[in-house]
Amino acid sequence: MSKFGERLKELRKERGITQKQLAGILDVSKTTICQWETMKQEPSIEMLMKLADFFHTSVDYIVGRNDI
Repeated sequence: MSKFGERLKELRKERGITQKQLAGILDVSKTTICQWETMKQEPSIEMLMKLADFFHTSVDYIVGRNDI
């Protein structure tokens, strides 16, 4: 999941939302979002699916397995 943090930050910024806003949407702390973006922590599979649904993309794209 080496690209995960970069992809998450990129998707969040494209959507024009802050870490705090995304945290509220996902019911996690802002610190959790920050840790995901800096790769200090990894999300659960369930959370990856929520992120993919929210950003209308695939889990594979978010974790860097493909560029589509």
